[in-house]
Amino acid sequence: MDFEIQRCTRHCAATGRQLAPGEEYYSVLVANGAKLVRYDYSIAGWAGPPENAIGWWKAQMPGPETKRRRWAPNDVMLDLFDELAEQPDKQDMRYVLALLLTRRRVFRLEETEPAPQGQEVLTLYCPRRDATYQVPVAVPDVSRIDQIQEELAKLLK
Repeated sequence: MDFEIQRCTRHCAATGRQLAPGEEYYSVLVANGAKLVRYDYSIAGWAGPPENAIGWWKAQMPGPETKRRRWAPNDVMLDLFDELAEQPDKQDMRYVLALLLTRRRVFRLEETEPAPQGQEVLTLYCPRRDATYQVPVAVPDVSRIDQIQEELAKLLK
């Protein structure tokens, strides 16, 4: 399945206030029937993800001088994804990378199913490699989010 996810609205869904350049904000995806709806929140308007959230993340509004981050080519990202499979302590990073590769349309989400231990598992298909991957949902702790973002940015420049 491919989902179209709208870009940042640049307005806080809770307060209606426009988000300023350089301001940190949260985005959340919520299932609404067969569609995913994105909501953006200022730090002050964020009360945590709703129960029916598919995913959420923290970001920063670009400023006028902000340069767009250039990610590594898809094959480099796929190689890192494979390497992370062998590192149990980095499964949260592998999950985040899987989401990034899905967003870039390198992976396609086939299904989500519960694992025997209760943890969800994503089934992702990669047409480029004609491979299917099972990725446990490993949402990073709040304390780890910035660390993962920085580490991926360093590895994938």
